[in-house]
Amino acid sequence: MWFAVIVAAVTAYLLGNLNGAVCISALYNDDVRSHGSGNAGLTNFIRNYGAGSSVLVILIDAGKAVVACLASGLILSNYGHYAEGLALGGVCVVLGHIFPALLGFKGGKGILSGWFVAWVIDWRIGLLIFIVFALAYVLTKYVSLGSVLAAATFALSFIFLHHDNPIVMTAGILIGILTIYMHRSNITRLLKGEERKTNLFGKGKQK
Repeated sequence: MWFAVIVAAVTAYLLGNLNGAVCISALYNDDVRSHGSGNAGLTNFIRNYGAGSSVLVILIDAGKAVVACLASGLILSNYGHYAEGLALGGVCVVLGHIFPALLGFKGGKGILSGWFVAWVIDWRIGLLIFIVFALAYVLTKYVSLGSVLAAATFALSFIFLHHDNPIVMTAGILIGILTIYMHRSNITRLLKGEERKTNLFGKGKQK
């Protein structure tokens, strides 16, 4: 069984290395990480290339999260641990997205991939995360605030809805905390009133 766990974890991690923002910016003979915040995430991509091709970024990052979770779940389902496999795949694909060895360990912050991990494991959590993020963004136009609140919702939802499965619950807590940690600089800027607002449906920052 431990060999299966390793195979599932490594597969999910390597899928996480497939970064949508990096891949699509490469079509422009460019690297999204050389612009703006230097982050290989959706927000930085939109700020520098516009919202038009961001759907491709979303498809890649969402797709890899779904495939990683389902593949890991199927591998461990042979041992009666399908739910735990989904959780393992979720943690590892997010780690691969944030710390991609194949991309010099310079990835994104994990919010988009993490969101689709939530959809796969428990659609209720995926929906709740969307509602929290959407409300925060519509009211403030701060993507980072929406992301931090969504990440907190992620962790708390797994505590309340999956406390009967310690492994799944722990995976949810880890992803939520890690995503919040990756937004630590944003949190500091929010507290100082220096964070940039973002138009997710266009290009460039808002005043």
